[in-house]
Amino acid sequence: MPNSFFEFTTKDSAQKNYDLSQHKGHVVLVVNVASKCGFTPQYKGLEELYQNFKNKGLVILGFPCNQFGAQEPASDSEIQQFCSMTYQVTFPVLSKVDVNGSAASPIYQFLKEKAPGLLGTEMIKWNFTKFLVGKNGEVIKRYAPNTEPADIAQDIEKAIAN
Repeated sequence: MPNSFFEFTTKDSAQKNYDLSQHKGHVVLVVNVASKCGFTPQYKGLEELYQNFKNKGLVILGFPCNQFGAQEPASDSEIQQFCSMTYQVTFPVLSKVDVNGSAASPIYQFLKEKAPGLLGTEMIKWNFTKFLVGKNGEVIKRYAPNTEPADIAQDIEKAIAN
């Protein structure tokens, strides 16, 4: 298992390799997203965070996931269209992944191991669980699905300043 978030490669929505090392030196907020979830309106807050902090060194990466109530049944291209048309999302929304189970993305295995949830459980409980990753690839903090993006702004500012 790599020691840094930036050592991983995943797939973008067009199934091309997406090397996370391109974000080295940036603070990254990783979110498992879904289009048909009660938390889906958080896309708006995530985009606001991105607009407020992208020029200071923040990257937000959305990882669509269909493991919770089948709330992301769409194809990668349909997800892109939904994010763009409905919430004017400009941050990268990558290819759909699993976040739990034997087929879980290695990125999510790493994030969960480095920042377990309540009582040390590593399992992701629902869509819009968020992980804040520092400039050197260490996982700083995990946030619950109901944590509003605006409530993470202070932690992002701290991470950017470090």
